This record gives sequence, structure tokens and C-alpha cells, in this order.
Amino acid sequence: MTEMSYRTALVTGASSGLGRGLALWLGKRGVKVYAAARRRAHLEALAQEARATGAHIEPVELDVSHAEATLERIRELDAACDGLDLVVANAGVGGQTHALNFPWEHAKKIIDVNVTGAVATLSAVLPRMVERNRGHLVGVSSLASCRGLPHNAAYSASKAFLNTFLESLRVDLHGTGVRVTCIKPGFVKTEMTAGTQHIMPFLLETEPAVELMARAILRGEDEYGFPWQMARAVEVAKLAPNLLFDVVASKAL
Repeated sequence: MTEMSYRTALVTGASSGLGRGLALWLGKRGVKVYAAARRRAHLEALAQEARATGAHIEPVELDVSHAEATLERIRELDAACDGLDLVVANAGVGGQTHALNFPWEHAKKIIDVNVTGAVATLSAVLPRMVERNRGHLVGVSSLASCRGLPHNAAYSASKAFLNTFLESLRVDLHGTGVRVTCIKPGFVKTEMTAGTQHIMPFLLETEPAVELMARAILRGEDEYGFPWQMARAVEVAKLAPNLLFDVVASKAL
């Protein structure tokens, strides 16, 4: 599928960071983008910026942690635009969930958004995509999903769930016209990472990160982790025995 093959797209978490950047990137290339997030004012500002470049971005106020409302709203959008070609489940929240003082309420929020919200977003119009025999589902995971990072049990696990969910969808949809892509960013300079005191190796600015992500989506990659240096480091970490990983990781943050 080429850039012009996407007529319509939905991007969640589009009020800032990678979601905002991707919505603009697609809009500037002629795609009608439904930019979804909780913060209406931020979405209106995005739409105004897009209009100045001739792009068409439509704000959609949406809180993906409310799964039933998310399903209903995305299905409404799909019907209104004669079928969404691309659905990007980008909305996500992070934050520490240290085992020594485990914050249940925050962990629940992470799961509600990163797991339940993502599944609702990706599955909302999946049956219709199958009927149309076209469509592209994209989930924005994280390189933090590849092993359990210290202080981040809920976040790492939520993204690991998304990886496996997308892989199963991809297998089920093999041979159909519906594609599935899992994007795994490393550290990117966004609102989520702002103020972080920890070392963030190979930190990327938002714009080049969006470019890498967007190009991987257009290529129809099954999985894509970036930057490549961090992706390689994660692959090595996956092979480390638990005893070694536990000692090194526990001292990393």
C-alpha cells in the first residue's frame, strides 16, 4: 500500500507526541485523518495547523479507557467515511509501578488505556475491514515490552500484551487484505518522557521518530523497532539469562 492508498485514517493519542506527528504526516500527504484524544483544545490546535498546510484533520474527542464508548465512536467514524483504511492505536500512558510500593490505581490506568483501550481501538472495525478485504491495523508498542524493566511492571507488561495481541491478529489475517503492524519505539522526546531523570540512550527527537514510524507503516512492516541501536540492544537483552538480566537491570534505573 502506498501513501495515496490510504484515503482515511484514525490515530489515537493524537494531541501530542508521536500521535500528533503521525496525524500531521498523513494529513499532509492527502489522507483524511481523524485525530482522537481526550484534550479537545489540543486537537483543535492540530486541526488549525493542518489547515494551514492544506491537510484535512478532523478532531475527535475520545478517551480510549472507556472501551464501549470507544468501540461505538470508531464504528460511527467508519460508517461516516465509507470505511477507515488505517487505524493506529497510539494512545498510551506510562509511569512507574515499583514493586516495593505498588500503586494499584496507576497500574489500573495503564492497563485501561494501553491494553483495554488499544484492543477496543484495533477491534472496533476489524470485522468490517475483513468484509471489505482491505485495511491496516497498527499498534504502537514499545521496546520496553521486550523484557520486564525495573520500576515499570505495568507499562512493560501492557506493551508486551499488545505485541502478542497484534501477532495473533496478523496470523489470523494472513492471506486477507487486512494488514497488521506493531511499532516499537525506543526513547523519544515527548510529553511522556519530559522530566524523566533517568538516562535515555539513543533519545530521538519527535520529528525523525515520526518519519521512521510512518515509513514503516507504509512499507507494511510486521514489526518495527527503532532506533536501530536500541532495537539491537534489546535483542541482546532478550537472550540474557535471568540471573544476569536481573542484576544488570536492577542497577540500571
